[in-house]
Amino acid sequence: MTTSAGRNDVAGAAARSLRATLPGDPRAAAAARRFVRTAFADWTERRLPGADRLTDRLADEAVLLVSELVTNAVVHAGTTVELLCRLDPAEEHVPYPDDPPDAVPEEPPRPGLVVEVSDRHPTRPVRAGEDTGAPEGGGHGLRLISAVADAWGVTYRRAMKTVWFRLPVGAPDATWPEPETTDGAYGSYGSYDDYGTHDGYGAYDGPDAYAGHGARAAYDTFDDQRFRRELRASELLAPVPRRPAPPEDRPERDRGGVDSGALSFLAEASDLLSGQLDADQVASLACQLIVPRLADWCAVWLHDGDGGAPGRGLAEDGQAPRLARVWHLAEGRIDSLRTALEKEPPSRWTDGATDNRPVPVPWPWPPEPTGPEPGGAALACPLVAGGRRLGTLLLGRAGLRRFPGEVVALTEDLCGRAARAVATARAYSRQERISRVLQRRLLPQGRARVPGVASAVVYEPREGAWAGGDFWDLFDAGDGRWCFALGDVCGSGPEAAAVTGLARPVLRLLARDGFGVAEVLDRLNKTMAREAADSVAAVAAAVAAAGAGAEAPVEIREEGEQARFLSLLYGEIVPYRGGAGGARCTLASAGHPLPLVLGADGAVRVAAAPQMLLGVVEDAAYVSESFDLCPGETLVCVTDGVTERRCGRRLFDDEDGLASALAGAAGRSADAIAEHIRRTVHAFGPTPPDDDLALMVLQAAGCGG
Repeated sequence: MTTSAGRNDVAGAAARSLRATLPGDPRAAAAARRFVRTAFADWTERRLPGADRLTDRLADEAVLLVSELVTNAVVHAGTTVELLCRLDPAEEHVPYPDDPPDAVPEEPPRPGLVVEVSDRHPTRPVRAGEDTGAPEGGGHGLRLISAVADAWGVTYRRAMKTVWFRLPVGAPDATWPEPETTDGAYGSYGSYDDYGTHDGYGAYDGPDAYAGHGARAAYDTFDDQRFRRELRASELLAPVPRRPAPPEDRPERDRGGVDSGALSFLAEASDLLSGQLDADQVASLACQLIVPRLADWCAVWLHDGDGGAPGRGLAEDGQAPRLARVWHLAEGRIDSLRTALEKEPPSRWTDGATDNRPVPVPWPWPPEPTGPEPGGAALACPLVAGGRRLGTLLLGRAGLRRFPGEVVALTEDLCGRAARAVATARAYSRQERISRVLQRRLLPQGRARVPGVASAVVYEPREGAWAGGDFWDLFDAGDGRWCFALGDVCGSGPEAAAVTGLARPVLRLLARDGFGVAEVLDRLNKTMAREAADSVAAVAAAVAAAGAGAEAPVEIREEGEQARFLSLLYGEIVPYRGGAGGARCTLASAGHPLPLVLGADGAVRVAAAPQMLLGVVEDAAYVSESFDLCPGETLVCVTDGVTERRCGRRLFDDEDGLASALAGAAGRSADAIAEHIRRTVHAFGPTPPDDDLALMVLQAAGCGG
């Protein structure tokens, strides 16, 4: 027989335990978060025992842990996920899932929230942070649970694995009590408390001004409490930041507060900032990281000088810093904030700074409508990296007299990371500018238009290269001749680019002086061979001098400065007159992939014989070959970035891969053939090409074309 009281107990236990089955896909984590919040609302509405102690902070912690566990279950198991939430009142003891039947609690039970996450893949072990390296997939797993929960465990059953945890239920939420009047509410926190005098805080004149002014200290304590309540979302991960705050500046719960989330926040910031190669984008991300986590608004000034300001906050050319980014929690107030900040940059508050230590500044714009008094607290943080001043970050929060010491320390660390990201972005920008300038010098500004011959060029330096060793040219040599060249310097980088910068102007000069194809190659080869001989002679002389104990008469070159060889395909094309179409082509290949001719019928033939690289043997003699490029025929020239494109052990040109790709483009225009080959080369391997890629297509038009 079941009594009324017994039925109520059963009903109460059922109401305290809520279950849900979640899909084993990316939707599960979001569904789990909604379920936990719904459970809290349901328990509160039913006024179950202990529900009055459910706080927003507890909900945040439970949602975070459940989200992590459900995500891990989906990623590692891939099955449906069973989720249970149970509210344990203080009046009864409910055993945990892996407690033995006769277990006796060591202390009287306290109210708590028990959550179980189960999946149907018991053969895989749980990825605990202590047992593995970096967590897979970016999850934090049991490291979060062990840091937050007062008890947790793992239960294996025949067809199910359950990870559970228990969170203690604290005191009910209430309004903050009026703080007691104390002298020196904050104690000392190094130089962060030496705020000094400024107009923005009325009569405040440093930390000593608090002595004997209990109301001011009371408001500060209230500010800290209010501020920390709004930072619940970032309070869960790690121990302490680099510069720990004093105990009196830390929250009640294990004195961890903002510290416990600092390293997680900084790790996220580092990941985001380090991936940016544009200084303005770094400024934008820094603002969005700070707002709303640490402040209501944020602004970043950057110096546009090449190396940052060496002295009083001005760029080397004397220009003032530029307001690069402004961000506000209320987007409608961004424009008015920008207008106020542009009137007076914070440079005068941070002049002469040599590190990223924040300093308090006056509230810079019209008062916020909220807060115990008009305005709020503002911090200016210099962005300094490598001893160079790169900018200033300014942040503010309404309703505060001052930022807590922990937040100041966290801001300093974040600004250090932002400054290094800005420095990296600027270094990349400088290198990119150099690359663009050199490429403009190394490559022609355009290609000449050859009557009756259509042309197309593809040129792609290898990924990450600032300038390539490949080059091309197509120019008018006079007397009805047009010359073309496609070359590849052995090696890469600036040394290869230097050879490129020599070869292309020499080719143009010799061709316009009337030298034929073979003569141009002979003279260029002698120039490069003598350069190589000079390099070898210098090394030999230095070695001989060193062996005799004498000082080397010449400086030994670095390995990267040794003479480099050049493979070159060079030729000239003379269009037929009278509108008959076609052209007479003369060319020679010096150590270069051989050119191919695609006939109008789709047949492919080789158009030249192989010869020696330029710069290897000084007295090498080169010969040229001539042929008719008939209407509808196409001459294709490529560098070894095309023929030697790799996929595992295979090369693109193995088994005449280039000829096969060219045959597949029969009947297309010059531009279409060039694009077809480029796409085919890229698709050949799973990764981007690791060498420069260049190709030239010359197509004779038909009669009257």
